Amino acid sequence: MKINPYLNFNGTCEAAFRFYEECLGGKILGIETFESAGMADFVPPDWRNKVMHAALVVGDQVLMGSDAPPGRFDEPKGFSVAIQVDTPEEAERIFHALAENGTVTMPIGETGWAIRFGMLVDQFGTPWMVNCQKQA
Repeated sequence: MKINPYLNFNGTCEAAFRFYEECLGGKILGIETFESAGMADFVPPDWRNKVMHAALVVGDQVLMGSDAPPGRFDEPKGFSVAIQVDTPEEAERIFHALAENGTVTMPIGETGWAIRFGMLVDQFGTPWMVNCQKQA
């Protein structure tokens, strides 16, 4: 079994996934619009080229998302996408890349459990935690 985060956006899914592809060093597996998926009749005409489904692979993990149809989007709350990395340098790089035009809610630094840990909300409204554990 695998559990994959599935993020919803208010019309910015494609831009977000292209940003995440760059920040996380992943590869977009596909971006399907409402129109290309045969779902154009279920959204307003100006929404037909918005993303119905996107998938980004990073290592052996998959991040998925879509643009919620008009009136169905809620701001993300009550969760964060957590990233576990092996080196403090990688944690710093990813944290600062994701923080571009976003809001840092906890600056990256050392904690009791981590060599590096930080929290932010990116420019697309997605909350993230970046963690590089201390060795036991």
